Amino acid sequence: MALYTSDYLKNLSRNKTANERIKLNEQRNLTHVSFDIFLCHSYLDKEEVEGLYLELTKMGFTVYVDWIVDPQLDRNNVTKESAELVRKRLRASKTLLLAISANAALSKWMPWELGYVDGNTQLCALMPVAPGSSRITSFSRTEYLKLYPYVQKPNDLLRFKDKLWAIDSANTYVELNEWARGFNPKYQSISFF
Repeated sequence: MALYTSDYLKNLSRNKTANERIKLNEQRNLTHVSFDIFLCHSYLDKEEVEGLYLELTKMGFTVYVDWIVDPQLDRNNVTKESAELVRKRLRASKTLLLAISANAALSKWMPWELGYVDGNTQLCALMPVAPGSSRITSFSRTEYLKLYPYVQKPNDLLRFKDKLWAIDSANTYVELNEWARGFNPKYQSISFF
């Protein structure tokens, strides 16, 4: 298994197709009722987050990213109305993925969004992003983040290449699609990690 790397995700963002550019621009004009994933992140990781957004939407997930769907939100001018819009988007999302990067600790919104979803649905998972092009294959959760599974992708296993996995431990995991439908990670006897 491997973590997403910052370089890989930036490359996805920088090399998006014309069709992907059009779809990104269309998001702000669509009426969104629900999302599979609320992608919680530090704005300092904008390129990586756009890469994650592209990767997750290619896999068939509907994904909320505030500056893509609601570009009118101003992080420098938080109001009760803007906070309520974020709450509305959190309630309209089945799950929350917390993009864990070097910049995540600097975000003031990430703990608030995580706490909000954890207090309502508990369907929260971590999406670690390794710095640069590091080939890191494991993720060590700390403190309260140990409460949540983390998401990884298979390295080169062709039969699993288009799938992501929510992992609690080396032998406790579930496909992300199932996790998003409310299935908890479970013990699996066949390990491909």
